[in-house]
Amino acid sequence: MQNTETILVLDFGSQYTQLIARRVRETGVYSEIIDSATPIDRIRSWNPSGLILSGGPASVHDTDAPKSAPEIFESGIPVLAICYGLQWMMYHLGGEVKPSGSREYGRSCLKLTGEDPLFHDVPRESHAWVSHADEVISPAPGFEVIAESESVPNTALCDRSRKLWGVQFHPEVVHTDYGKQVMFNFTRRICGCKGQWSPAAYIDYAVADIRHQVGSDNVVLGLSGGVDSTVAAALIHRAVGDQLTGIFVDNGLLRYKEAERMLKVFRENLNLKVEFVDASEHFLSRLEGVADPEEKRRIIGNEFVSVFQEAAQKMSRVRFLAQGTTYPDVIESSGIGRHAQNIKSHHNVGGLPEQLGFDELVEPLRMLFKDEVRELGQELGLPGETVWRQPFPGPGLAVRVLGELTKERVQTLQQADRIVMQEMKDSGWYEKVWQSFAVLLPVHTVGVMGDARTYENAVAIRVVKSMDGMTADWVQLPHDLLGRISTRIINEVPGINRAVYDITSKPPGTIEWE
Repeated sequence: MQNTETILVLDFGSQYTQLIARRVRETGVYSEIIDSATPIDRIRSWNPSGLILSGGPASVHDTDAPKSAPEIFESGIPVLAICYGLQWMMYHLGGEVKPSGSREYGRSCLKLTGEDPLFHDVPRESHAWVSHADEVISPAPGFEVIAESESVPNTALCDRSRKLWGVQFHPEVVHTDYGKQVMFNFTRRICGCKGQWSPAAYIDYAVADIRHQVGSDNVVLGLSGGVDSTVAAALIHRAVGDQLTGIFVDNGLLRYKEAERMLKVFRENLNLKVEFVDASEHFLSRLEGVADPEEKRRIIGNEFVSVFQEAAQKMSRVRFLAQGTTYPDVIESSGIGRHAQNIKSHHNVGGLPEQLGFDELVEPLRMLFKDEVRELGQELGLPGETVWRQPFPGPGLAVRVLGELTKERVQTLQQADRIVMQEMKDSGWYEKVWQSFAVLLPVHTVGVMGDARTYENAVAIRVVKSMDGMTADWVQLPHDLLGRISTRIINEVPGINRAVYDITSKPPGTIEWE
């Protein structure tokens, strides 16, 4: 974004890089993630208020260890280096870094040894989350120790004259007691940011940007029924009105009666022009018997392009294609830096499909996290049921029907999923969690119904809590609620005779099973 305070997060490959950016925004300051090796001239072009160097799995002694532009340490821009970032800063500036004599992983007691603005309002002793194999043995010249842990004497260092700070722990994770305070102190006290960033403040910027980009031309947007595309539609509609047309494709992989519910929202609540395409039979026929999850995604993506293109060609010349791409989509699909690992592909990331015939993409949510998208939706006046709709995968139920996909198995899952949603809402738990859904497993189990032996499908129930989907913990639902969900699914959905509950967090698992 232009004309706003910005903290740049240099990515060295940490699994927590996204959380760092998220925590910065929670302090009211805009943040972006960039590759650690970004040249100094490019960094200066952002006019950043500060830089944060992420952690990472590498050792500074590795031959291919990630590096940053060395000029950042003499730039006068405040720097906060975390974990590997600290080790790299020390190593480059003349400190000594060696493998740790006692590898730390988990919560450790953090003890402050001096006064410093980075630890303003942080107690002399607290707990912090540490995870490292290397450690700083001797600080670089000019640095002083401002905190230590139980087994690492150089846990936090600073050189105030050069505006350089480094910590061996992770202030971005919730397991660090005063991590949010540390991030606030860096962005607001050390970098001097005023804290003017918020999704609400983003609306005026985004509307002006969309109008400038689109001009008098028309825009078409693929509506999925999810929060992201719906909020994008509302924002673009505010900017250009009836220049926007939505295309809503029913691919047969939506939730039970989802198409009719969402059409009502689009047409009655948002007053959008919507072209509805029922392509459910077409999609399901193309997916019949496909088991590999990436192949499912590929087929769904290709078929969507084909169906969408056919619908768009019926309209008069449209230059712009809009998408509800969000920051986690971009990060998780391709990574921001060279050191990030691709977890899974997303259907709406990767540029403008040439075969669609559009000139440009309009992606007003591309730099927003999911909870920021929800806040934006509230500011735009969307119905609460739409704003707080739980995330739903782009490929729909195809990636929740594990193994071979058939029309009958999708319909079975729709019924099981309908019961999960209904019970979660009736119990008041729906809006307390990030996602709750059913997964149809590719196994049959023995059961007894009445006096007869059964050999039918098993279904898994998945309920997680999260801030933005980057990490997640399984939810300890009341046993009576789990019991009702299980009983109803087995009694009401033909072909299912067993229900299990998934108690895996992310990491090590992902939220979706495929």
